[in-house]
Amino acid sequence: MENVHLAMEEDDLYSGYNDYNPTFDSEELENDVDFQQAVRTSHGRRPPMTAKFPGTAIGTRTLGSSIGSRIPLASSMGRPMTGAVQDGAARPMTAVRAAGYTSSLIRGSTFDPLGQSKGPAPPLEAKNEDTPEEKIKILEKKVNDLIEESCMAQSIGALQLALEKAKEAGRKERALVRQREQSGNADHINLDLTYSVLLNLANQYANNEMYPEALNSYQVIVKNKMFNNAGRLKVNMANIYVKQKNFPKAIKFYRMALDQISNAHKEMRIKIMQNIGVVFVRAIGDRERMKKAFQKLISVPLGIDDEDKYIPATDDTNSNMVTEAIKNDKLHQMERDLKVLAEKFIMTAAKLIAPAIETSFATGFDWCVDMVKSSQYVELANDLEINKAITYLRQKDFNQAVETLKTFEKKDSRVKSAAATNLSFLYFLEKDFDQADRYADLAMNADRYNPAALINKGNTVFVKQDYEKAAEFYKEALRNDSSCTEALYNLGLTYKRLNRPEEALECFLKLHSILRNSAQVMYQLANLYELLEDPQQAIDWLMQLISVTPTDPHALAKLGELHDSEGDKSQAFQYYYESFRYFPSNIDVIEWLGAYFIETQFCEKAIQYFERATLIQPTQVKWQLMVASCYRRSGNYQKAQETYKDIHRKFPENVECLRFLVRLCTDMGLKEVQDYATKLKKVEKMKEIREQRVKSGREGSARGRREGSAGSADSGHSSNSTKGERLSAKMRSLPGSNEPYEASSPKEIDASYVDPLGPQVERPKTGAKKRVEDDDFADEELGDDLLPE
Repeated sequence: MENVHLAMEEDDLYSGYNDYNPTFDSEELENDVDFQQAVRTSHGRRPPMTAKFPGTAIGTRTLGSSIGSRIPLASSMGRPMTGAVQDGAARPMTAVRAAGYTSSLIRGSTFDPLGQSKGPAPPLEAKNEDTPEEKIKILEKKVNDLIEESCMAQSIGALQLALEKAKEAGRKERALVRQREQSGNADHINLDLTYSVLLNLANQYANNEMYPEALNSYQVIVKNKMFNNAGRLKVNMANIYVKQKNFPKAIKFYRMALDQISNAHKEMRIKIMQNIGVVFVRAIGDRERMKKAFQKLISVPLGIDDEDKYIPATDDTNSNMVTEAIKNDKLHQMERDLKVLAEKFIMTAAKLIAPAIETSFATGFDWCVDMVKSSQYVELANDLEINKAITYLRQKDFNQAVETLKTFEKKDSRVKSAAATNLSFLYFLEKDFDQADRYADLAMNADRYNPAALINKGNTVFVKQDYEKAAEFYKEALRNDSSCTEALYNLGLTYKRLNRPEEALECFLKLHSILRNSAQVMYQLANLYELLEDPQQAIDWLMQLISVTPTDPHALAKLGELHDSEGDKSQAFQYYYESFRYFPSNIDVIEWLGAYFIETQFCEKAIQYFERATLIQPTQVKWQLMVASCYRRSGNYQKAQETYKDIHRKFPENVECLRFLVRLCTDMGLKEVQDYATKLKKVEKMKEIREQRVKSGREGSARGRREGSAGSADSGHSSNSTKGERLSAKMRSLPGSNEPYEASSPKEIDASYVDPLGPQVERPKTGAKKRVEDDDFADEELGDDLLPE
């Protein structure tokens, strides 16, 4: 039993749970001498052992023994480790002194790495401005400030002030250089500042048009080899020479600048070369040299025999056979081509130099005509006179053009026909159709095969509404020249007037194959398909039209009208809205858009359109009534009442306005209802009296017509009645007097189409081949068949 031990007595199952390593005992750290020593010094902050840099002093290393003691090891150089404790004294710590730590820190001292406990820093010592260095710095700053002030003055347009500042900067910069030399700092001269002063001064001289002074300043910079890349300033010098019209020197300096700019600066080189080209063009404008060159041109011999040798003789049969054989051979064709080419060159040269060689183009043309008359190209003189008249037309000087053309009435047939054609064209534009017809006959008699003359004759017949005869003249012009687009266009218009749309459609389809992008032709095709009751084709052609002219408001309105007739309200609204955006003054488009919003129950949006219509037609009460009606429909009765009151002040006798005022005042319980009711009764009574007077007047007129005493008394009324019927048909959708503006519907609103080229869309084109530039004519063109082809 002595050797028997119970388990409960020998082992405790819960023993060991309260045992722990004394290293983790934080309660006794204050009494731990080694720990406190490590906190106060860098004793516990040994650098880690490393073999990365062998041979260096890695400090003292300690090796732990089996019983936990630590043995310090000396470094390889025998130097004690930084912060290590040897012989009871700590080595001074200097590695972290810059961060505010020190090895002399004792217990109880305050941590103050920024040194704030020492008080504020002493004040800065004042600079001594009497030293040469300080004077130079101050003077440099003044020079820079003056340059900036000069540039700012130039940017706001004060050119004289900018020049004065630039001059002052130059004077101060020279004083700065002298001061540096006196102080013995000549080697430290600021070349950039000198460059800036000189460049700014040169620029300001140039801005003030003091070109010699500017050139001298640029020359000082360019000749100074100490300035880098100064050679590119020769571009500025060349620009000054261009302004002085010294073109040879300008070209010289541009080329010098081009040589000094490397290929790396491609954009600058391209701009300089462009300037050289521009100067070459400007240098060409030498009047005397142009005249001499033209004289040399007309004196060049062609080496072509006289045309008389190709006229067959009546006696010699053999000679006639030879003449017939060589009349159309290749040699004669080459001679003709050479002559035509020479005449083309002479005409082109005369057109180019005539406006430039004299003070006016007319004087220049006269000089060219005189020169040509004294040369071998005498027949070109008349053509130059015709071109002189055409130039008058381009300048809109019609009287001078007519006077010039009338001088050809007694010339040979070819020139007479060309001049008469253009005179007919001018009188047709001025709506003097009798004179236009006279000169068209004169042109036809001089040259029956002149298509332009036939077209002008057809036009004069067209305006007299003799469409069958006009069609014959257009057809004859097409037989003489099948590519005459004016004749084909006018023939199509004539067939439309004759109510033959199929034949007109054929003409315009042929014309479209020639003129693929003509907006006029596309519109005519769309209009013809609409007349033939094929709206889909009409829409297709109008779509092509707006692809060519996408901002044409009338074409867009027409598209909206066609879509509306097809029942596609959304597409119709889109095109009407686009038309309104480009041309917000078309009253028909405004009316349709307003009615559309009323129909779709968006009365608030309709207000802006009817207000615009009020601005366009302020004397038409219906638009103001529509605005008030929109306010009333949208439930804004207060605004509606104010609008009706404003309408009543402007139109006190309007019955519809008074009726709505009575209704609104009654619904709103206002006291003014009685006043408006009284006014309404008075106005209605006056209206009845007026109607009775009109009725009695009509009866009297009818009685007079029966008696034969007043046969023309009703003509004015019938014309007014017809006009009123047209107006009522146009505004059929607007409400009448019994139901004012309640049953508006956009279905019957007709947005009539106006041709893109104005109200004269179906006016026939005049006979011509060359279009007059920069004039107010719609589609008329000027004849150029007078020139030899």
